[in-house]
Amino acid sequence: MKLKESWNWEDIRDGARRTIIGAKKNIEDPHIFHKIALIPVLAWIGLGADGVSSSSYGPPEAFIALGGHTYLAIFLALGTAVTVFIISYAYTRIIEHYPGGGGGYIVATHTISQRAGVISGSALLIDYMLTITVSIAACADAIFSFLPYSYQPFKLVVACLFVVVLIVLNLRGVKESVMTLAPVFLVFIVAHGLLLGYGIFAHAPQIGVVADGFQNGLSHDLAAVGMIGVLAIFFRAYSLGGGTYTGIEAVANGMQIMREPREKTGKRTMGYMAISLAILSGGLFLCYLLWNIHPVQGQTLNAVLAANIFGGLPFGGVITLVTILSESALLFVAAQTGFIDGPRVMANMANDSWLPRSFSLLSERLTMTNGILLMGGSALLLMIFSHGSIVFLVTMYAINVFITFSLSQFGMARFFYKNRATEKNWKKHIPIHIIGFVLCSTILLITLYEKIGEGGWFTLFLTSILVAFCFLIHDHYQNITKGLRKLDTLLEVIPATGSKNTEPVNPHKMTAVQMVSGFHGFGVNTFYSITKNFPGMYENFIFVSIAVVDSGTFKGSAEMTALAESTRISLMKYVDLARESGFASDYRMDIGTDVVDMLVPLCKNISKEFPNSTFFTGQLVFRHENPFQRLLHNETAFAVQRRLQYSGITTVILPVPAEK
Repeated sequence: MKLKESWNWEDIRDGARRTIIGAKKNIEDPHIFHKIALIPVLAWIGLGADGVSSSSYGPPEAFIALGGHTYLAIFLALGTAVTVFIISYAYTRIIEHYPGGGGGYIVATHTISQRAGVISGSALLIDYMLTITVSIAACADAIFSFLPYSYQPFKLVVACLFVVVLIVLNLRGVKESVMTLAPVFLVFIVAHGLLLGYGIFAHAPQIGVVADGFQNGLSHDLAAVGMIGVLAIFFRAYSLGGGTYTGIEAVANGMQIMREPREKTGKRTMGYMAISLAILSGGLFLCYLLWNIHPVQGQTLNAVLAANIFGGLPFGGVITLVTILSESALLFVAAQTGFIDGPRVMANMANDSWLPRSFSLLSERLTMTNGILLMGGSALLLMIFSHGSIVFLVTMYAINVFITFSLSQFGMARFFYKNRATEKNWKKHIPIHIIGFVLCSTILLITLYEKIGEGGWFTLFLTSILVAFCFLIHDHYQNITKGLRKLDTLLEVIPATGSKNTEPVNPHKMTAVQMVSGFHGFGVNTFYSITKNFPGMYENFIFVSIAVVDSGTFKGSAEMTALAESTRISLMKYVDLARESGFASDYRMDIGTDVVDMLVPLCKNISKEFPNSTFFTGQLVFRHENPFQRLLHNETAFAVQRRLQYSGITTVILPVPAEK
């Protein structure tokens, strides 16, 4: 048997890629949206896991903050449950008015201002990076609660490995990753239902003792520090437990992945999450109080609770282990939200030119690869920087969440007030947003006051840097847009050099193939550059374009059809321009998520059809090029040129100055 003389490196690379992240999805499959969208239960798992899992670190933080005033846990249970329902109901209204998703960024942009939207969006991006970091750090804490204390130095390494695993899972696709992790979520719900149910009913006789302790503790504190002192203790603990609410906004941000009808699916998902989170967090506070739980070094408070509740039962150790491992596994699942919603917020901001436009692109698996890699890489850096400290990370996490919450609630209250003439139920809706704004801004201010020196400053620093970066990017794109508008004046006066050529293209004649992205001054300038620099050389003009499916257009079959039709109309305008200029002309097009991967094979087929052809494309050039410009502008022209020339196809790049 004869062995292959050489390995095809591209085949090896593509094979490895397919093995890791799966085969390419067919963008033209009419059922593709149905296949990748999530029904309410799966959305509850994929997006709601973030909210539900926050019961693993929010309530413990609040309960510990009470110190010796644990009798106030009763009020914390009630206050937490009420707050969950208020914020969830407020976000249900956001889903109604913004069913396309985007959550806090879209709401702040549309109801307050673009600047407020950038602040909200930047806070959300840092928040979703922290979603991954906090969830994985808490997951590692839960796992290492059952290991000897001497194993603690390995916790950071394990946490970083978990982040890498999630990056790979999410590169495969949202639905695939959620389906893989769904059993973990269900085990968590069952195990914690048993924990809370048995924990409360087994100690039901203790309710009288707890009631006496409540009365005695309240009387003592009123005499010692007064009502203001008691309220200060309560609100401090209530605010420091703000991590409990950190995942509520996830559903409104991730509406793009919901099964149609999206609004109905989103509302149902929000309902599932609100009920489960309220029961879990409120039940945990009651169990901490009933079982008189105290922190133990090296163990989470929930691990201590589970050991106390199940310790005396047959197989109690096994049940405790399953309960805490399910909690750690759910935290692993909850990190999904950062990978699902983070790239979508980035895509929305990229579509509005606040971030590099490459973040709105989709991969062949219909995932936002650039966003996933950035979110995962940032989470790894934050994990290493914080050494996986859950206290430090939750502080950072809660601050940015409540920046977005506060802006969203203020924006919706402002929206209903400004549109009170057209919104019939504005009097019914506006109070809930005002209450939500007061609650969220209060938690934000108290958390900042308490934690500014314990990580709060770092959150504000990172968010400020990102906001400044967004404004730099936006200003750059605005300057380039103003410059390119000068080229659009070519569209107003298109000269005709002779009679219109209605002859069909002749494959045997010299042919210029121009790659275009839409009918605008940039493409028209390139066309005239070809005719000027190569006079009398070409008799045919073929215009080729790819209808690029990105996060802005990948919303439904109607949008896909509109995209294809828009691309066809643009190409026909170029064909008419060439014919008016005396050339025989036609067009070719395809649709896909990656311009280079779709354009190269299309161009190869054209070169076979027109053997006497030369390929042309335009490239934006700057007087003083720098890495910042390379980050913001794609290198599509050069990538296509390299691959076509490697195949023996002549490809010419014509420069188009970027006037400023």
